Amino acid sequence: MNTAIFLLLICFYLLIPALIIYVCYKFPSINKIGAVLLCYSAGITIGNIGILPEQAKSIQDISSNIAIILGLPMLLFTINIKTWFRLAGKALLAFTLECIAVVIVVFAGYLLIRHIIPDAWKIAGMLLGVYTGGTPNLAAIKEAFNVDSTTFVIVHTYDTVLSMVYIIFLVTIAQKLFLKFLPPFKVINNENEEDKNAKTGEDIRLYGDIFSKNILKNLVIALLLSIVVVAISLGIAGLLPNQYQTMVVILAVTTIAILLSLIPYVHNLKRTFQFGMYLIYIFCTIVGSMVNVDNIIHINIPLLFYVFLAIFGSLLVHGILCKIFSIDTDTYIITSVAGICSPPFVPVVADALHNKYILLSGITTGVIGYAIGNYLGITLGYVFSSI
Repeated sequence: MNTAIFLLLICFYLLIPALIIYVCYKFPSINKIGAVLLCYSAGITIGNIGILPEQAKSIQDISSNIAIILGLPMLLFTINIKTWFRLAGKALLAFTLECIAVVIVVFAGYLLIRHIIPDAWKIAGMLLGVYTGGTPNLAAIKEAFNVDSTTFVIVHTYDTVLSMVYIIFLVTIAQKLFLKFLPPFKVINNENEEDKNAKTGEDIRLYGDIFSKNILKNLVIALLLSIVVVAISLGIAGLLPNQYQTMVVILAVTTIAILLSLIPYVHNLKRTFQFGMYLIYIFCTIVGSMVNVDNIIHINIPLLFYVFLAIFGSLLVHGILCKIFSIDTDTYIITSVAGICSPPFVPVVADALHNKYILLSGITTGVIGYAIGNYLGITLGYVFSSI
């Protein structure tokens, strides 16, 4: 790739989220739309107007991985582990209900399309894996079932596009809609004013002093700590087989960052959460630019329906189960994201919900999903094939 194009692409991914934060900071009316949705929109626009080079995908993959893996520790440095332990039981219950919902809906969909789609049980197994775990589980089950590459690419494309629609729904109207049926999230203990801001949606104002000397010093320290966390995590994951490395990296990053959050100096580094969210906004912009609208022009209707049903049907059934078990709205939404879209998207939705208390719940249950996704997908796929 031409060096100039490479640099321009990197600058775009770095500067567009910063510009969006600035606009949201200056204009409260635009802030109501949300930085997440604006970053996705900017990314989708740039990805589909024909100016990205063919070699852009390699930059997109690497850049999105760097943004999310460096952003996660900085978000976790600010969490209150005592508060999370009080929330953990309900989060685990909600995620269990999410897994049950996915199994119910994928099985129902399988019964509907098994005579239309060849080897539908293999598709069912992949959907079970990806919507309780993540993309690594989808790829692993593809290999386990020897799914042909064309089918895999189509399923992955539909999953990418519909998951984007799902995320946009969650960061816009979902919370207000589900609050009509589920109880609101309740803060368990009082924390400092900055933590309250994270719940009330005023955190965009905290970017106002981010370029002051003292804040910049804090952010440099936080970034260096984050790099150390990632380096250690990659080192640990490198000792294990490839199929486990993604799960282990996220698990190690989460664990080490939580341990560092117990150190008062690290926990109290100012604007670390905002810097972490800036990296998440970069991630959103990159992911948006990877959506290729042309790939869904020739639609396989039954397969598209099955993927749509798996995502939005499980969201509905999960909501009904959460209603029965009195799970609050934010916990329901974040555990749904943990299963349907995996841990990297948890901070995106937690920010849109203006609730950082649920961040660790979403990441933790998402990691659990990585661990069980292959077992569920492969085992139940074979069970479905015998029906």
